[in-house]
Amino acid sequence: MDRSLITTSISLEGYKVTKQLGVVRGITVRSRSLVGNFAGGIQSLFGGRLSIYVELCENAREEAFQLLMQHAQSLGANAVINMRYDANEVMNGITEVLAYGTAVVVEKV
Repeated sequence: MDRSLITTSISLEGYKVTKQLGVVRGITVRSRSLVGNFAGGIQSLFGGRLSIYVELCENAREEAFQLLMQHAQSLGANAVINMRYDANEVMNGITEVLAYGTAVVVEKV
């Protein structure tokens, strides 16, 4: 699936939705290792950007996004509209990241 055919909008400019296939999602649950938490704690003492946690969050979002695309493709979609992310702490230090949207079939207009 082409990443450019995934949007947070309710429509895709230049395309017509010909079929709506329903909600699709990608979910991952991640935690930082003890070493990662220690390094992140050290970084936080100095303030500023916490690159260790940024990397963890970016990797979790990318994994959820990839799973979303796989789910959409398995339904026969070639696009996803109204895509969103959500994150929840499952327990201390363990976070669920969810990517979700509406799988659709589109054609260029």
